Order: sequence, then structure tokens, then C-alpha cells
Amino acid sequence: MARAKAVIVVQARMRSTRLPAKVLRDLAGRPMLSRQLERLCRCREADAVGVAIPEGDADSPLADLVKAEGVPLYTGPEDDVLTRYANAARASQAEIVVRVTSDCPLIEPALVDRCLATFRSDPAPHGLPAPRALPAPRALYVSNVHRRTYPRGLDTEVFAASLLDEVAREATSASDREHVTPFIYRQPERFRLVDVTGARDLSGERWTVDTPEDLELVRRIYGALYPRKPDFDLDDVLDVLDRHPDWRALNQGVVQKSVTP
Repeated sequence: MARAKAVIVVQARMRSTRLPAKVLRDLAGRPMLSRQLERLCRCREADAVGVAIPEGDADSPLADLVKAEGVPLYTGPEDDVLTRYANAARASQAEIVVRVTSDCPLIEPALVDRCLATFRSDPAPHGLPAPRALPAPRALYVSNVHRRTYPRGLDTEVFAASLLDEVAREATSASDREHVTPFIYRQPERFRLVDVTGARDLSGERWTVDTPEDLELVRRIYGALYPRKPDFDLDDVLDVLDRHPDWRALNQGVVQKSVTP
């Protein structure tokens, strides 16, 4: 039996509030988004990688970059990211959607694969009808986000395209439509939430890029690792940070923006 088609969809935009056009900022000689796509294309459990951006001329430089990278481009409303994802799932004919954001240039391919493999191994990930006398299985949502043990910046969420359609039909609040998945994880009685966790608690590490301080840290990591090992992994990053403990202080004071309900 052919496996269900899994598509990684990266959400990106030019008008980031704290670091505008951050996806185009230089990272080891190429735009930051290009470096992230390079890493995501090494995922073995995924069948395709694409980028979902806002409609309109303001994001045309980003559209040009995505096309130059040779990956599919999907568009939709800037603030209604949920619709953007639904558009991407339909256009790509995805059965499984992997959501990542474009501020994660250290995204870990092996961890994305682990989240996808966890989803694929579930006996009823799509909420299919249960045998008689058994309760209907709740639709599955897999992530490493909510019981956080991995660094911020490796965030990965996996769910069925059919579940995405359901959420896109029902979610009405502006926050739910902007942030895509809160509608799911706020309802554990309705949806089954599965956490992917690590053996070590690395939740205090901040590897996402929202501010100039974040970007400086990631640039130093790439500068130390990329020239000698382009496919560096999580352990390599931890090793270089342990050798340069002062680097962690670069973005230590950055406060993560919260999701407004």
C-alpha cells in the first residue's frame, strides 16, 4: 500500500513585526529561508516541501525567492494563515500536512521525520470510522511544541489534511485563523494530542529568529558549523554552544510573543 502523501508547508511573509524581511536576511551567504528549505529537503518521511506566503505585491520578493529555490509556492490572506494552509494542502494534494514557520533555520530534519513517523504509525490518524462497539477515534495532532523539551526553533506540527479542512470550516476567531492550530490543541477532548519529546530538557534554548539578537546567534552557529558540515544536526549545535557559552547570552533577554486567544 502506498504511503499517504506528506507535505511540509513553511509559512513565511515579508512583514515580520520585530525583524522585517527576516526570511531574506543573509545566513552563510544565502537568504535565511533558503537555508531552512535546504535542511527541510533532507527529510525522508516527507514527500514534498512548499512555502505558503501572503497574496499581494508586498511579498513578491519572497515569491521570487521561493520560485528560484524550485519549491512550490502557495498563497492566501496574510492574516488568515489557516486559509493559506488549506489552500496549500489542496494545491499539493497533501494527505498529511507538516506545519513549520520560516523563523526556524536550524530546523532538525531528523526531528521532523520523527514527528511524521509518529503520525504515520498511528492506527487511525485520519479519524476514520471505528469498528462497531468502539468509539470513533479522535483526529490526531502530533507536535513537539506543547510538552516542550526541544529548543524553540525546531517546532513541528503534523496533522491530516482532512483535519485541516475541518478546522478551516469551523474556526472563527481571528487568532485561530492567524495561528492555525490553537483551535485543535485547545480541545483535547475532541482531538487527540500526541507529544514528541526528547531525553533531555532543552526547552531553555532559543534558536528561532524573531529579533536581530536571534539572527546574530544563528549566524554565529552557521559560521562555525556550515563550512565544515553543511548537514549539521542538533548535537553539533549544542556542542558549538557549549564551546562558546557566551553566545547563548546574545538573545537571552528576548521574550517570545504569546498567542492571543
